[in-house]
Amino acid sequence: MIRLHSIGLALLLLLIASGSGFAEDTRPNILLVMVDDLGPADLGCYGSEVIQTPRLDEFANQGLKFNQAYAGCTVCAPTRSVLMTGVHMGRTSVRLNTGGVPLADSDVTIPEILRQVGYATGGFGKWGIGDIGTSGAAEKQGFDEFFGYYHQIHAHNYWPEYLIHNGQKVANEPRQRGTAVGYSHYQTVQRTKQFISDSVSAGKPFFCYAPWCPPHGDYLLPKEDPACRFYQDKPWSQKVKNLAAMVTMIDREFGELLDLLDELNVADNTVVIFSSDNGGSEMADAIKHLNPGGPHRGHKRSMYEGGIRTPFMVRWPGVTKPGTETDFVVSHQDVLPTLAAIAGADEFVPDEVTGLSFAELLAGNTPDQLHDYHYWEWELWNWGTNQPATNGRMQALRQNEWKIVRHRDNQPWELYRPQEDPGERINLADQYPERVQTMQKLAEQARVPMRPQSEPELPPGKKFR
Repeated sequence: MIRLHSIGLALLLLLIASGSGFAEDTRPNILLVMVDDLGPADLGCYGSEVIQTPRLDEFANQGLKFNQAYAGCTVCAPTRSVLMTGVHMGRTSVRLNTGGVPLADSDVTIPEILRQVGYATGGFGKWGIGDIGTSGAAEKQGFDEFFGYYHQIHAHNYWPEYLIHNGQKVANEPRQRGTAVGYSHYQTVQRTKQFISDSVSAGKPFFCYAPWCPPHGDYLLPKEDPACRFYQDKPWSQKVKNLAAMVTMIDREFGELLDLLDELNVADNTVVIFSSDNGGSEMADAIKHLNPGGPHRGHKRSMYEGGIRTPFMVRWPGVTKPGTETDFVVSHQDVLPTLAAIAGADEFVPDEVTGLSFAELLAGNTPDQLHDYHYWEWELWNWGTNQPATNGRMQALRQNEWKIVRHRDNQPWELYRPQEDPGERINLADQYPERVQTMQKLAEQARVPMRPQSEPELPPGKKFR
């Protein structure tokens, strides 16, 4: 096997892109695991002192750990839109979090790009950006196979009546709430493993997207899961015990995926990425006992750092140097162009993509292109009127060491230096009004009006199809 350090990442990418020197089956496999509502400090390697995550802590020492990585948004569906399209929140297709707003036919996603260069594409978990029969359905957005949930409200139930496989409902029977029987996440993990095994057997490079649901939702897992025993004697509420156990469960299952790559002899040719879709739990007891935000202010549904910071780690044997860390700022919009570069598929990246590749960073080099800023927004929804809430837009913009943020569009901007002040306690807006004005103009330039954000027509009395 060719060791990548010996030829350099830039040359490798050139050879893959040109098709000279590398066959299709030497393109690296890609495994992207993105869990749900895991806070920036829920892992031991990111500072947790109470949740046990030995496999992810070990993984952090095997590759590159990002200390300033951001989610696409502070909530579920918009983040997934940013990740899949490579377009930030001011312009991405899905900007509301009502559960079933679909991607558009015109959107170009990661799996659509990777299929162009021969990748098998599979997704397993919560899709969240297109219900059955809509333009955003996973099988219409580049996936050869997708198993799990399409509408995110459906994903709130770990023992559902059915799951979805390639756009078709699959009965989830038998199921016994509170036990392993019919627990959807176990099925999702098994399907993840099967796809990897089948792709390797077929001799095709694979893109495996694992948007696993835990630790989101009802904070429920089978009582017999081995992770539960680590927290059963803690003086916490049962919800907090379950949340911690779900993180440890994810850790174990992520480790099983790494073991599978070893067993199949493809670990050396597989890029593995681990991340979360937004900040950690907003549950008061979880904040008190687990401290998912660590030193950062806020949590999910906030534009403070605790709401949009995410764990982010990459292992690419022969490219990423083991045990390294970086303070380089990246966000989920950058994943699409990075994976396209890794796969030699740059030519298929649309012009409207706002993300920039950090592939060179994986080899320890500064990327050729740097962001002028990173931008986030989210429109709160009034469920009573089924309309965006009045003055309900929250926004944030980061430029170098500076960040502006406001949680209503009729409130003044706040200004912080997140690296020096991770808790965002020192508002510098009055001291640097010109900087606020400059960054405010960037925020205005960053966004365009939302396209129509419509839920699909639903069966009577149902919240999803």
